[in-house]
Amino acid sequence: MARDELQRTAESIEQAADATSDDEVRDRLQTQAAKFEDYATADHGPDHGQLARHEHILNEIADDEGGDVASNLEDALASISEFRSDLEGV
Repeated sequence: MARDELQRTAESIEQAADATSDDEVRDRLQTQAAKFEDYATADHGPDHGQLARHEHILNEIADDEGGDVASNLEDALASISEFRSDLEGV
């Protein structure tokens, strides 16, 4: 079963990757997007700890890059927050 919020997260991160001109940042973002695509279709989604680590990475990149990259990552972070609101645990 796909998790729509996680799929939207992956799509927003991919858009951020497309918006950057920095190859290293693009690679980091593509790695993040791939993880969220995996989460979206996995039997068990990510836990709060995993999501917190991703949020930290995405916030760091958004702060460094700004512009369209940051805007797309804000969308990704909003989707993560939406997913976390229904997640059991912490």
